[in-house]
Amino acid sequence: MRCTGSGGRLRQVVDEIAMNSLEQAEGNNHDLKAFERRLTEYVSCLQPATGRWRMILIVVSVCTATGAWNWLIDPDTQKVSFFSSLWNHPFFTISCITLIALFFAGIHKRVVAPSIIAARCRTVLAEYNMSCDDTGKLILKPRPNPHSKTFA
Repeated sequence: MRCTGSGGRLRQVVDEIAMNSLEQAEGNNHDLKAFERRLTEYVSCLQPATGRWRMILIVVSVCTATGAWNWLIDPDTQKVSFFSSLWNHPFFTISCITLIALFFAGIHKRVVAPSIIAARCRTVLAEYNMSCDDTGKLILKPRPNPHSKTFA
């Protein structure tokens, strides 16, 4: 096959391959941007709910700690039975039950939900030499050079 100037068949084939590669790369780039956009959207949608759950956990924890302090410094706590002392300190009892109920309801997962999503995405993206930050932005890692040799 001869290539005669710009009108040769070889030149057309090379141009077609280059165009197909360019279109495919642009398509992949578009897919990556769409994935990144969707991931950041999902993580940002979790942020308000995560913030509310964190505030609830902080408030209930402070209430429980305050109630526990008052329960422990009360001199009657040592003189009466355990259940009587809890009955005498309803603030501590209610806040402690609420805290336990929140943990059984899964608040410990809800306060770190964006981090869980990001960690799972990092695990999957590692196979493609990519990662993401906690906001969902993609991080492209350089491809390993197959010709370089590493010695242990």
